[in-house]
Amino acid sequence: MLTAIVGINWGDEGKGRMVDLLSESYDIICRYQGGNNAGHTVINDKGKFILNLLPSGILRDNTVNIMGNGMVIDLEHLVGEMGRITEKGIRITPDNLKISNKAIICLPYHKLMDEMEEDRLADKKYGSTRRGIGPVYADKYMKKDIRMEDLFDEARLKERITDLVEWKNITVTGYGHEPVKAEDILAWLKQYGDVLKPYVTDVSAYLEAACEQGKNIMFEAQLGALRDIEFGIYPYTSSSTTLASYAPIGAGIPGKKIDQSIGIMKAYSTCVGEGPFTCEMFGDEAEALRAAGGEYGAATGRPRRVGPFDVPASKYGCKVQGANCIALTKLDVLSYLDKIPVCVAYDVDGVKTTEFPSGGALDRAKPVVEYVDGFGDVSKCRTWEELPENAKKYIQYIENATNCKIKYISVGAGREEYIEVK
Repeated sequence: MLTAIVGINWGDEGKGRMVDLLSESYDIICRYQGGNNAGHTVINDKGKFILNLLPSGILRDNTVNIMGNGMVIDLEHLVGEMGRITEKGIRITPDNLKISNKAIICLPYHKLMDEMEEDRLADKKYGSTRRGIGPVYADKYMKKDIRMEDLFDEARLKERITDLVEWKNITVTGYGHEPVKAEDILAWLKQYGDVLKPYVTDVSAYLEAACEQGKNIMFEAQLGALRDIEFGIYPYTSSSTTLASYAPIGAGIPGKKIDQSIGIMKAYSTCVGEGPFTCEMFGDEAEALRAAGGEYGAATGRPRRVGPFDVPASKYGCKVQGANCIALTKLDVLSYLDKIPVCVAYDVDGVKTTEFPSGGALDRAKPVVEYVDGFGDVSKCRTWEELPENAKKYIQYIENATNCKIKYISVGAGREEYIEVK
């Protein structure tokens, strides 16, 4: 079974929590895109963990975790993240963590470029996390990057870095910054690369063999459909493909097809970063929802923008993710509301629509909000039958609006605080 766990909206939907839950039935967990520009928060019997680069399956004792070729890896950050996780008693060895030899390395000057460009854009910035993700992906497609396998050939690496730094300094000095030094980059690569070399392998060969053996493989995405570089709210997107269809490619087995796509979305809407967010709430109403849900970015700590469940955005996300079913997270957060707002449609230039627009039409879209009855506390519910009737109605409304069945309902942050709809 090849399963993709993907975000339906703007990211931060609770994918890490669901991967941690569902990974019990899987042998291998693969991250297939992105870098350390987003975070997955997982709470289980071992504690609370914020993962940026490591697959969420690393918290399971019985899974092998893959960092695929579609990722961009900040070596320094990864070494630090592994250290923080192992300090909490999590075992990380080359047996349960394997890094693709084809994965791209995010270098210190990529972060520098990211910071300088966001500062230059000022109030027109894209909302980057300033962790170098855009610049490193840009360099990847210009064939101006290095891969994990390059760490094993010091002479070739030195020549490559010398050439790359000479080229990169044309831009770096153009921003008014002092030139980057090749020897500093090489020292950084050695310091952190030497720690990670034992984990680097031909992931494609490993996964092909696993498929032949009938292993269950889960693909873990970062961010959500609306941050996809192709089909998201461009240019306020990530720089990689966040969709389920890319999972086998980014993991290392491009000839395989996924068997199911499980879409993750919250019972309301959140968004970190810039760009159009039609259903956004403001003022006291927004602050109450943000506080109830603890809505602060796992990677950055930034307060998340919040809003009601968004029908046009969620219906679109389910479609482009090819979702077979939905895991609905944070239903319990809405317990404090007597009346629950829902963005049922958009008004675009006076025309009401439930289709998700793009470009200038999305910029001009206004939310059409209706209210449904609240349902009270659901945090103790563990079966569909135990849910209040109004909670069932809310869930069924979302199913009908998105044309996708809800199979899992999260009613708390803990591993076992969920309902599986039979």
